[in-house]
Amino acid sequence: MKVEQILQAKGADIFAVAPGDKISDAIALLNDKNIGAVIVRDADGSVAGILSERDIVRRLGAHGTAALNMSVKECMTSNVFTCGAEASVDELMARMTEKRIRHLPVTDDGRIVGVVSIGDVVKRKIEEAEQEAAALKEYINS
Repeated sequence: MKVEQILQAKGADIFAVAPGDKISDAIALLNDKNIGAVIVRDADGSVAGILSERDIVRRLGAHGTAALNMSVKECMTSNVFTCGAEASVDELMARMTEKRIRHLPVTDDGRIVGVVSIGDVVKRKIEEAEQEAAALKEYINS
């Protein structure tokens, strides 16, 4: 299975914040959309970073509730790893494991077309295993 199939199934919504937004505003978006990370976009729409729950927790641990008033830029991860729509689920798993990340923006020609999470990857791997088991069961029973 390829990333493009995951995006077709789950949708390609991209939720973003600006570098100058407050962490509290980003948290509100994460809660509202029930997601674990948001893209950080500059005024021109280019990707400045990614802000994950993990980034926020680290800042809260270091600064307490004062972190809620910090800017997204002060908290985000600016070195964003991405993947293409043609990447396989196995490639995603390897990349996420190697880089110790749980969200990968999907790019096409330098622009973000979606975001894939570790949950999306695990869901697809489970579906693949279930399909293989069903095919084997059908083969054995025929």
